[in-house]
Amino acid sequence: MAEQWQIARKEFRGFFASPAAFLFLGAFLAVCLFVVFWVEGFFARNIADVRPLFKWMPVLMIFLVAALTMRSWSEEQRAGTLESLLTSPVKPLHLIFGKFLAVLGLVALALLLTLPLPITVSFIGPLDWGPVIGGYVASLFLAAAYIAIGLYMSSRTDNAIVALILTVLLCGVFYLIGSPGLTNLFGYETGDVLRDIGTGSRFDSITRGVLDLRDLYYYLSLVGIFLALNLLRLQRLRWAGNPSTKVHQGWRRLTALVVVNLIAANLWLAPISWARIDMTQGQQYTLSAASKHYLNRLQQPLVIRGYFSSKTHPLLEPLVPQIKDLLAEYAEDSNNKVRVEFVDPQKDQKAAQQAASRYGIQPISFETASKYSAGVMSSYFNIVVSYGDQYKVLGYKDLIEVKGRGDHIDVALKNPEYAITSAIRRVMNKWQNGGSPFAAIKGPVTFHGYISANSTLPPQMQALRHQLDKVLQDLKESAAGKLSADFQNPEADGGKLAEQLHKQFGFTPQVMGLTRRRPFWFYMTLQSGDNTVQVPLPHKLGEAALKKSITSALQRLAPGFMKTVALAAPEHGYMQRGGNSYNELRQVLSKNMQVENANLASGQVPQNADFLLVMAPAHLDNKAVFAIDQFLMRGGSVMVATSPYQVDISRTLTAHPNTSGLEAWLASQGIKIEHNMVLDPQNAALPLPTERNVGGVMLRQMQMLPYPYFPDLRAKGLAEHNPVTASLNQLTLNWASPIDLDNSKTKGRQVSELLKSSSGSWTSTSLNMIPNFRENPNTGFRIDGTPKPRTLAVAETGRFTSFFKGKDSPLTANDDAKAAETAKGKNPKAAQQPGIGGVINHSPDSARLIVVASNGFASDTAVQLISQGINTLYTKPFDFVQNSIDWSLEDPALLSLRGRTHLARTLDGMPVKQQEFWEYLNYGLVVIGLLLVWLWRRQSRRRDQLRYQQILAKV
Repeated sequence: MAEQWQIARKEFRGFFASPAAFLFLGAFLAVCLFVVFWVEGFFARNIADVRPLFKWMPVLMIFLVAALTMRSWSEEQRAGTLESLLTSPVKPLHLIFGKFLAVLGLVALALLLTLPLPITVSFIGPLDWGPVIGGYVASLFLAAAYIAIGLYMSSRTDNAIVALILTVLLCGVFYLIGSPGLTNLFGYETGDVLRDIGTGSRFDSITRGVLDLRDLYYYLSLVGIFLALNLLRLQRLRWAGNPSTKVHQGWRRLTALVVVNLIAANLWLAPISWARIDMTQGQQYTLSAASKHYLNRLQQPLVIRGYFSSKTHPLLEPLVPQIKDLLAEYAEDSNNKVRVEFVDPQKDQKAAQQAASRYGIQPISFETASKYSAGVMSSYFNIVVSYGDQYKVLGYKDLIEVKGRGDHIDVALKNPEYAITSAIRRVMNKWQNGGSPFAAIKGPVTFHGYISANSTLPPQMQALRHQLDKVLQDLKESAAGKLSADFQNPEADGGKLAEQLHKQFGFTPQVMGLTRRRPFWFYMTLQSGDNTVQVPLPHKLGEAALKKSITSALQRLAPGFMKTVALAAPEHGYMQRGGNSYNELRQVLSKNMQVENANLASGQVPQNADFLLVMAPAHLDNKAVFAIDQFLMRGGSVMVATSPYQVDISRTLTAHPNTSGLEAWLASQGIKIEHNMVLDPQNAALPLPTERNVGGVMLRQMQMLPYPYFPDLRAKGLAEHNPVTASLNQLTLNWASPIDLDNSKTKGRQVSELLKSSSGSWTSTSLNMIPNFRENPNTGFRIDGTPKPRTLAVAETGRFTSFFKGKDSPLTANDDAKAAETAKGKNPKAAQQPGIGGVINHSPDSARLIVVASNGFASDTAVQLISQGINTLYTKPFDFVQNSIDWSLEDPALLSLRGRTHLARTLDGMPVKQQEFWEYLNYGLVVIGLLLVWLWRRQSRRRDQLRYQQILAKV
């Protein structure tokens, strides 16, 4: 080994005997930076990664290695020194390894000089170091394979230029074999084989951040094959001109045996998918504990069927093998409960008919273009998750994300594990919803009825009490002995139980209408172990509504049942003044849970709701506030997105004061939203109207500009230890107001400041949202006051006190008017069911309230604006809402998976001058790196000269 290192050291120093090494290193680094900042448009791309560097590395490495290896053996042959080397005591194998290590060391030095690029990226964005490490490892292994090829080609000729051309041609063939341009000419099965042979496709697999034994061995096998051929070539040069002997034949057979075994080992390793290391943050390419959790809950076989065409769009084709590998993991980790199938409907007519008739799957038309022609290609790119009689179809929009930059398009898998696992959860929950909730509840369930004596109840409530017995009897028949009922009169024994209920649940006596002032008790709860769920009285009294209310409460007790979100949001169109629509949010939420529209004007939240989502409330009356308040008091979870301003973008950006009706209620819970808006120097870019003077004519045009009213929240701006924000990495909030917390009113509750602006943020009361860069060239807006962080969203958990404590229920407020109308015969239906007055004074400790101080948060308008700024669909607001729901309902399984998309890691918002600084800094660091290498080699030469002088002096 020492002999090989000596040879490698001599060869490595030989590279720097002339300026050639510095020319090669400088050219390589210059091309790398040119590709990153100019060809790929690093800052326009706006993604915190160095994928553009490694995207071009297989091509750049071909020319670098070919230039470094072209003289390795050809120069020895041309100068006539090869015969001396082959007849020296040094073994040919040691010579080969010495030259191989020398070139590999120089390539490693070149890669080391590119390291400042990812380091600087880590300062300006949430860089995932897993793919970076994978990229450098892949580059070294790829370089090793190319070096082995280059050394062999150099041994075939005594002309260095011919050796360079031969190396470029052969390395280029290996690269092109697995490229989309070639694999797209075949089906994905043949394409898979070609990708397994191609050096570029294997390289892409490692640069994802996954070190797969199969990929690493592939490169090592190429190294072994061509070094073995190189050794055979040197042996043949040694016996050139001599007659063939058994020794010569033995060398040929041994080389053939080595080559065949190295190739065969690739085939043997092909089915081994577990021998790999996922280095990505959060292990994005390894089946997570959340997915395994749902696989363990499967009660019957689940089928995942992939519908992929053999020929598809070139940008989609490389993604199919990644999906297949992921689905194979689902099958392996499911204990034979998951069956994975792949179907090509274009080759199987029966499968195409089934896909269309049963699942509604149709081929998607993609536009394609080549150098000579353009056309339309129809292909399938779908996954169907089927469980029992339930199924969920995932299309390409669910599986991929696209980022457009002019003529450049980046296509990557969006978050396939999240999409597939959430589909599994949805079909499981829907299948389970068709069964009895008692099957999912472990242990007995007790129904507690805290109801007054029958003589005390109003006539309508007496009828409801009778219907309750009938409903409970029906439920007991399907409960398999798990349900029992316990009725108690809170007014008995001097009202001791009433005091206990008030202390534990906040229950107070009820009245039916203001004209019927005799109080009564009619409260219901369900208890299973330590879990207690309140059963709300239905809005319309009756047996069917009562049974639905109790069943909904049972489903909240049962794990795994699909949750229901009550969404109270305006229905305004996109271009209506002051309006926000939430169609995208509804669609996203509907993928994992049931979504019901909540009409808060009735004074009640839908009785089957598990979570109440109130978006952009405006002019809520007392009944609506009461509905929100009492839902929270029953232990529910409420999320409110509101602020004192509504922004109109129909013609120009202007703000209007907004009255939500929740101001006093929020203040009673210790949350005050200030009447101003937050501006942050760390912000997102948006298309804004600007004026430009062209030949004396003022033209209005849209331009991407930094927009301080859209704070870009990262790092300290996201609560690190709260599950809602821990996995988000980044969130852009629109037109938000600061939140002021009253610690005296939040005392006793856990309060988490979920979102905070940067330390440089300030506030403004101006209603003009258009920046003026003439008067304020840095930010477009005047900076008022002292910059400091502002709280933009909070989450509270614990016992809340009702805003209506000590007040009459708003549900009975109009009973006197109804009674008068009934007496006059104007409205005979008005008295049929008076409102039931009763206020729950406080909530249990499990109640949760989340407030986001933005009136357009997660609206279609805001999402579309931010998406235009980053050139891809922006889903972080939806991730925030879904995380809030899962956290509130204590269903955290998908929290770790949501928001892990590759294109979601955007760069920090910064002005153009700062972007130029980071770009020029990289240029400067490369020059400094080359200078340090020059000083290192200069110092090494001086040490060598001193050592030689000492040796000569001794002689």
